[in-house]
Amino acid sequence: MESVIKINPGASKGEIRQKVWDYIEEKNLANFPRPVHNRIPNFKSANQACNRLSELQEFKTSQTVKVNPDRPQQQTRFMTLEAQKTLLVPTPRLRSGLFNKITPPQGASKEQLRTCASSQGVRDFSVPVDLDAKVKVDLVVVGSVAVSEKGCRIGKGEGFADLEWAMMSSMGAVNKSTVVVTIIHDCQVVDVPDELMGSHDLTVDYILTPSRVIKTNCQLPKPQGIIWTKLDSEKLKKIPILKKLRALEEQAGKDVTLGATPPAAEPGLQNDDPKRQPRRRPRRNTQQDAEGETSQESRQERGSESGQRARQQPARVRKESRGSGKGDADKEAGKTVKGRSRRMVKEQGSEEVGGEEVSQRKLPQSVTTVYLGGIPTGLRVSELKAALRERNAAPLRLTWQGAQHRAFLDYSDPQGADQALEALQGLCLNGQNLQAELAKSQRGQKKSGQRQTLSKASKSKMSPLKGGSTKETEQ
Repeated sequence: MESVIKINPGASKGEIRQKVWDYIEEKNLANFPRPVHNRIPNFKSANQACNRLSELQEFKTSQTVKVNPDRPQQQTRFMTLEAQKTLLVPTPRLRSGLFNKITPPQGASKEQLRTCASSQGVRDFSVPVDLDAKVKVDLVVVGSVAVSEKGCRIGKGEGFADLEWAMMSSMGAVNKSTVVVTIIHDCQVVDVPDELMGSHDLTVDYILTPSRVIKTNCQLPKPQGIIWTKLDSEKLKKIPILKKLRALEEQAGKDVTLGATPPAAEPGLQNDDPKRQPRRRPRRNTQQDAEGETSQESRQERGSESGQRARQQPARVRKESRGSGKGDADKEAGKTVKGRSRRMVKEQGSEEVGGEEVSQRKLPQSVTTVYLGGIPTGLRVSELKAALRERNAAPLRLTWQGAQHRAFLDYSDPQGADQALEALQGLCLNGQNLQAELAKSQRGQKKSGQRQTLSKASKSKMSPLKGGSTKETEQ
């Protein structure tokens, strides 16, 4: 099958990455997070590609599966847990160790397993696996930016997948016969020249896409361990676990001499992109691209978004908020604007009490609210926003109540709400169908867009914007 992305002769790894990232963005082939540059792309139909893993005999017979933590492989992590296999997930950027074993609660339901497979679950339901642990990994699933049908793989340029394999090889967890799978979009299958592969580069045995399964029959050998001359002292500072592994190998009499300078000619262990794409929005989650999912992550997002909210506020509001400092996003949203935020909360329907974030932009006098129910556990508000934008159903304001599995969408008029309702029919996220209908406060009113005021009982229950379960944002 001919690749849709043409690679010029003599292209470097960085140039191939750039072509793939640019193509995915231009063709709108990815979900959040965007842009995909400098990431493992969270491509559309990722779940469909992940489901093909069940077709592989190597997966059926495996007991322990190591899966990367990126968002497009979340379905793979869920499938591994659902099949009652041991799931290992690398720690982000190898900061605190090699990988973690995910341990779901006893008798976990499907919904709980989906949560465990998310980035939040990786944090909340994991046990670290030490270097001296006796672990045998039967199957490895990695993310990729580009892969050839011959199994030559290009990652995002930081070399973590290569290092993870090398470390697992050093501790005896994998060997040359361990099967490696990558799950990508069809457009990411490109002609990667064999000569670009270094001795440290990890190759793949199977490529899974939404439309096919490719067995590569790769002839290039997999790395047998860490090649210390490819690393330098700076790399060891960034990844402390490498120091421990180096000490163990030194005790075993192996040559652990480091390279004198950063390996500029080896893009597999560092980023060799000729020009890094500037980010168009702040990175919201250090757990990568996995990830992400709950109110805890939403609180992390607020820190990075507070600067954007400040820029969106009128000059007078910014002056009142000045001096709140880093980490005061909640105060800025609910307290420092001299009561304006609380007055806005009082104008909301009773379903929206207790908000954590309230926008400063003034809404129309009359809005029409759509209720969105059945929100699955583990979904985060940013993913819902992305889905709404894709269906051209972005509201003026979104009130997020993830813990109650619901959200409220405000539109400027009944016609806009009707169009959104039509667009949202059949919306399915994380394998769960969502229910869209007019909010109760809209039904039976003479004027469809008129908002109800809070009852005295509701007002008495209103929290002072501290740690509530509701999150309001404007699109």
